[in-house]
Amino acid sequence: MKSKKTIIICALVTILILGGVISAVSLLFNHPLRIEKPTFIYIDRDDTADSVYVKLQRDLNATHLTGFKMLARLKKYDQQIHSGAYRFDASINTLTLFRRLSSGHQTPVKVVIPSVRTLSRLARSLDRQLMPDSTEFARLVGDSAFCASLGFNLETMPALFIPNTYEAYWNTDAEAFIQRMKKEYERFWTQERKDKAQACGLTPVEVSTLASIVEEETANKSEMPMVAELYLNRLQAGMPLQADPTIKFSLQEFGLRRILHKHLEIESPYNTYKHAGLPPGPIRIASIQGIESVLNHAQHDYLYMCAKEDFSGTHNFAATFAEHQANARRYQQALNKRNIR
Repeated sequence: MKSKKTIIICALVTILILGGVISAVSLLFNHPLRIEKPTFIYIDRDDTADSVYVKLQRDLNATHLTGFKMLARLKKYDQQIHSGAYRFDASINTLTLFRRLSSGHQTPVKVVIPSVRTLSRLARSLDRQLMPDSTEFARLVGDSAFCASLGFNLETMPALFIPNTYEAYWNTDAEAFIQRMKKEYERFWTQERKDKAQACGLTPVEVSTLASIVEEETANKSEMPMVAELYLNRLQAGMPLQADPTIKFSLQEFGLRRILHKHLEIESPYNTYKHAGLPPGPIRIASIQGIESVLNHAQHDYLYMCAKEDFSGTHNFAATFAEHQANARRYQQALNKRNIR
């Protein structure tokens, strides 16, 4: 009888101990981290287990990491740290958190390709959005052999990038990301768009080049197809484009408000006052709307344009040089009146 009681007591003690262990394990591994809102944590390629702990405490408000550290030691997490961006919501617990990080099950991030003036600015933008730094992107887009492998050269490389929002893994290396942009470029240039480009007498890269000039020439979106047609008329007539934005690009002085005769003397293949036809490549990364304004250009006979004297950002168009001179005089007088030099 005494033996039976002892067995029952031992069994009860065992159950209590197991219950305590289970509760402790549950507390360690299933306790939610209490994140206030969905949050990303970014693990760099040079992170250590200790630096990951710091990020968990700082970014996920993980004040109790005992369970995570136990799993990390057991599974040798310090030997298998996966870089990447990981998004966690308010319901995440320690066990799921560890499984995601240790398996490298990261979350895609949204990457915006902006319509900027230079590839160096693009590199700086990508630096802020992806793990590789700006020097890695700049080195590749400045490598003539790499550009050639994609079917571009140093001058035409801006045409590769189609401004849009894409999904990518944060730790994608620079070369893989640019290769991805080549696929997006090929996807964008459908047969329909290629046919429209051919009807303009242009290649897709030349469309982007002209679109970049159009976008620098006018900020008025409804006016872009008009400006595009004017330049197409000039190309067809064999006239120089005489586009002021190409002078600013040649000088790398984008803030110039008044183009003077001395500016037109710059020796540059981008000087469309001295060289007929399109410049060697885009003078900015053309937006989709800019590209579409060339592909779906207006129909008119204008060959000249001049900024309106009301500084509205739009233009007066003219079919003859005499009309253009009258428009230009009014604009010059407005500049002088405002003392813009």
